[in-house]
Amino acid sequence: MPSLDFDREESLFRAFYAQQCAALNEACEALAGVVAQVVAQAGGVDIAKVEGRVKDADECIRKFVRKYRPALEESNTPFDIQSYITDLVGVRVVCLYEDELEKIAQIVRAHFAVMDVTDKVTAVESTEASFGYKGLHLDLKLSAAQRDLPEHAAYAHLPFELQVRTIIQDSWSVLDHKIKYKKSIPGQLKRRINVLSALFELADREFRQIRDATAAELLEAPDETAEPAFDAELDALAPQKAAASSSELNAFTFLKIATHFFKDFEFEPSKVDGFVDDIQVWSPGMTRARFNALMRETVGVVKRYKQHLEEQNPQGTFNPYTVIRHCLYLSNKAAFRPALRNSARESFEAWLLEHAEPKPQ
Repeated sequence: MPSLDFDREESLFRAFYAQQCAALNEACEALAGVVAQVVAQAGGVDIAKVEGRVKDADECIRKFVRKYRPALEESNTPFDIQSYITDLVGVRVVCLYEDELEKIAQIVRAHFAVMDVTDKVTAVESTEASFGYKGLHLDLKLSAAQRDLPEHAAYAHLPFELQVRTIIQDSWSVLDHKIKYKKSIPGQLKRRINVLSALFELADREFRQIRDATAAELLEAPDETAEPAFDAELDALAPQKAAASSSELNAFTFLKIATHFFKDFEFEPSKVDGFVDDIQVWSPGMTRARFNALMRETVGVVKRYKQHLEEQNPQGTFNPYTVIRHCLYLSNKAAFRPALRNSARESFEAWLLEHAEPKPQ
């Protein structure tokens, strides 16, 4: 039964915690898995990690003393500490960009029973004196449908806290907890903490804006893959088009051209970046127009060679990057010799000789 005897209630809570610790850790792992599955299935957000932890018993006691004990004792309201610790189990979702916080919150609101929401983004932005990290905290329970599933029986009615943060916010929270005496430190140290906090906030904003600018750049990249037009109106624009087409090949224009030739292949940004860099090393000043032209001139020959190899070795791989490497080599064997390994180059040359394929002019 609840009481007003804090020492008694603390002892009861610690006994409960010790008895349930193993079960709480199992529930924490399971709930983190449920959250990860729900967010992944919804899609539309880039998740860095989903993790869970069980709050330490001492942390729970300190939280109760700070947030609830004074008011309960003042009003002579009996209490048991366990009932007030809704974040005994905590799950954290760390995303990449700040505009994904609310998207994740909407996803979990649709799949879990929401008991409370703490918007630390608004809380921090509403005061210049706050040193806290941003993020969203939601107190949740499994939905009625989830509670009815046999696999959730052991923790069906267990509340848990979900923290949603960006990578930058998560990093700040780790460092923030290491800064001691934040409320009573001298003014000059407070200003330094504010500067540091502002740098983290700026980094969050910049990452989001760079993501958006990258997507916009890709959409706006000139389309070099269209067939040439010869009507009089477009012909009059030839000088401007020629000037635009002379710009250097970069990741965005490479993707525009490469996805035209390989519509069903997903080019990973990290690999594209390195591959374009290699092309510029092999042939400094490579333009998007020249790259598109050499692909048009050579891709037919290389695809026939690819078909030949696949007939000989069905288990072999000849992905679009390999096709492009062969196209580059075929267009200029001296410049793009490094694009192929010795064995690949010798095999390709033997096939070309056998099939008497003329070098593209």
